[in-house]
Amino acid sequence: MALAQRALANAPASYASSRPRAAGPGRDALGCLRLPAVPSRRASRGRRVACQAASNEVDEMAKAERRWESQVREGKVRNVTCKGAGKLLAQDEGWVLLDVRPPKEVKQASVKGAVAVPLFVPDKETSLPSLMKQMSAFGMGGWWLGTTHMVPNEGFMSEVRAKIPKNSKVIVACQKGLRSLAACEQMALAGYTTLAWINGGFDTAKKGDLPMDGDKDIRYAGIGGVSALLGWTEVQQQDREEAGDRLGNIIKVAGAVLVLDLLALGYEQISYMTGGN
Repeated sequence: MALAQRALANAPASYASSRPRAAGPGRDALGCLRLPAVPSRRASRGRRVACQAASNEVDEMAKAERRWESQVREGKVRNVTCKGAGKLLAQDEGWVLLDVRPPKEVKQASVKGAVAVPLFVPDKETSLPSLMKQMSAFGMGGWWLGTTHMVPNEGFMSEVRAKIPKNSKVIVACQKGLRSLAACEQMALAGYTTLAWINGGFDTAKKGDLPMDGDKDIRYAGIGGVSALLGWTEVQQQDREEAGDRLGNIIKVAGAVLVLDLLALGYEQISYMTGGN
């Protein structure tokens, strides 16, 4: 479960994109990038170990996801939409909304009356391994998505128990739906018997589905980085399409191409200065 938690902590926006990539040009059978031949046996062995570790983590994540989904199929966790969750909260039948998103997302937009306890928190360790993971997370897409390296909140269940009695009826939610489903498993094991889960998370919310603190669109709480700056996120594109802003889409595409060109140029310059040529 520890491997699955580490994988989930930094899962991309769509979990499908975190599954093993198929072998193809530039990739081996595990989907790992093929590197140029290295004469050092130690380096080659290290690469195999790292790739195997990544493969094991993905396998554990897939097993965990199947286990989490079985909660819904077996009726242990009720499957609701954002609109359905809003109706349950409005009926005044004792339902509580537990928001397990990171503090940054909760701060950007939150549901009125929700109890916020993050399942994962930003990695603030300053040890060399943690700093390397943080840099890797930034380089592997954090700069584009605005995400950071996350670690499990070790005090998650103790915080939940302190804020929500076990006999409560709890709707668990996150931005995209996967982390909240994982949280449901922990809560069920801790004795919570009446649980609901927002399928697809707050990304699927429509205006008026949920009682909000302020007039912010909760879908925008999950975006950031260069992609949000350029208006290249799915939420922003969808809003522009509904508004018929085709020119805006073209401008954003041109901006994205420019950013990628600048990054490529910067990489080439760094390689040149460090003796890469």
